[in-house]
Amino acid sequence: MFSGSIVALITPFNLDGEVDYVSLKKLVDYHVAAGSNGIVAVGTTGESSTLTIEEHVKVVMKTVEFADGRIPVIAGTGANATHESVTFSRLLNNSGIAGCLSVTPYYNKPTQEGLFQHYKAIAEESDVPQILYNVPGRTAVDLLPETVARLAEIESIVALKDATGDLSRIAIHRELCGENFILLSGDDSTGLDFVKQGGNGVISVTNNIAAEDMANMFRLASEGKFEEAEIINQRLMPLHKNLFVESSPIPVKWAAHKLGLIEHGGLRLPLTELSENARPIVAQAMTEACIY
Repeated sequence: MFSGSIVALITPFNLDGEVDYVSLKKLVDYHVAAGSNGIVAVGTTGESSTLTIEEHVKVVMKTVEFADGRIPVIAGTGANATHESVTFSRLLNNSGIAGCLSVTPYYNKPTQEGLFQHYKAIAEESDVPQILYNVPGRTAVDLLPETVARLAEIESIVALKDATGDLSRIAIHRELCGENFILLSGDDSTGLDFVKQGGNGVISVTNNIAAEDMANMFRLASEGKFEEAEIINQRLMPLHKNLFVESSPIPVKWAAHKLGLIEHGGLRLPLTELSENARPIVAQAMTEACIY
């Protein structure tokens, strides 16, 4: 259902801070042409925490419209208040999305039981498959494998995006959740190794600016051609690492603007544009990856 190279899509803004839907359409077309396997609209890389609910839903709906059935669109529906995530799910029912991706609630640090109840409530209000998203480095809470296993028993919860970078969890999740449960990496640096060890794919930041390479790499991996995939991966490694030289999506939006994929590289406060000191680092990574 969900596999290969899926982009954690940036949300482009105009100079006045409003969503740039012309650039959004350009991005969708870019990923269709490049062979990306899916789009996550308004996930955390899409600056979901700075969009209003109305903007959030509109960006997802416009992404579905621009995709026009050519590529699956997964909606980011995460929030640190369960009622807000439930609201997103309700508003996006019957919208044409392929699934929902919900990050663990950030800042309030729920218990494992709280996480279970949070995701159970979301699943009960949605009509599409659900993807759990664990990124403790940004949320200060870790969705443990035992809790993932409990949630995997809910029919509509079909996948996990694991951005811990801990490859030892793959085997644990497989054992606890079964072979049919979908495991997606959320860490570009270890994404290929994740698939080598039994994962199904990656939800990627690098994919925003190197979509064709990422699609080819994970296609080769799916065919068992890991040596060929590794050649691409090593070339892209400077991007995997240096697109996080400052808080994501600051570097990748700067890079996307440099490549002409979006009209402007602006962000919403409290995020600010890439610093002068970091720009040569990202530019060098783009050059080493042969995309600039």
